[in-house]
Amino acid sequence: MEHSPPPFFKTGPTPLARLLIFSALSFMLLAADARFGYLAPLRQFVSIVVYPFQRIAAAPADILRRIGEFFVTHSSLREENARLLQEMLANSASLLQLKALQAENRHLRELLAARSRITPEARPAEVLYAARDPFSRKVIIDQGARNEVKAGQAVADARGVVGQVTRVYPWLAEVTLLTDKGHAVPVQNLRSGLRGVLFGVGHDGTLELRFMPLSADVQPGDQLVTSGIDGTYPPGLPVAEVTTVERDAALMFARIHARPLSGVASHTHVLVLSWQRDVPELPAEPAPQPKRRKGKKG
Repeated sequence: MEHSPPPFFKTGPTPLARLLIFSALSFMLLAADARFGYLAPLRQFVSIVVYPFQRIAAAPADILRRIGEFFVTHSSLREENARLLQEMLANSASLLQLKALQAENRHLRELLAARSRITPEARPAEVLYAARDPFSRKVIIDQGARNEVKAGQAVADARGVVGQVTRVYPWLAEVTLLTDKGHAVPVQNLRSGLRGVLFGVGHDGTLELRFMPLSADVQPGDQLVTSGIDGTYPPGLPVAEVTTVERDAALMFARIHARPLSGVASHTHVLVLSWQRDVPELPAEPAPQPKRRKGKKG
């Protein structure tokens, strides 16, 4: 019995020829698809058919990922709830003390017939850009003279004082930040009640409390607030926190550094505080009288 092999597999094109044919066909299909987009409907159809299988293959990994996220989120939420509960209790106690102090302060002012403090009005503003001088710490806000912004008004954010309005234009205003070298803020130590002047040093994140004697009652961690004695800043606004206190017997004053509590260089929205305190003018000092010369005795 004679048996002959199939003619296609034995007498067909060689493997090299078939490689060239299919390669040319592939390039033709790629060129046609890139030029005319013939295969776009076919790809969409294939993606629709393959999508359920992709979801089934990825289901175990998705289930494990969601289980892990559930436990992580649950534990983080429990920790956050416990932290918020503690903060709420602490704030509730502070709020009760604040109300009691406000009532006591109001009663004392009524007894002394003292002048009540005016709550400042806040106007929101947006920081547009920084000043051109790279050695100064100034920013430009989108509120100006047409919005009743005046030079000398205090600028703050949700955490404390940011700076002061130093120049006003019709639609813009220039704000000098706390950290500028030429800026000074009268402050008061919230713990000891000691007053002083806080100066900027030209670097973000650093302030200096100057001209304080070596025996001044200032400690690291003390909070400094505006004293309000200059008539520019409303009293009681948070300004900075003392970080280091250096007392050297060879120097006349202590070196006290602090960090600003507000986001001096990290926020784009601030509040312009409109506050005015009616303070009588400082009386003029009397002119010194010339000394009389004693006459000579005869």
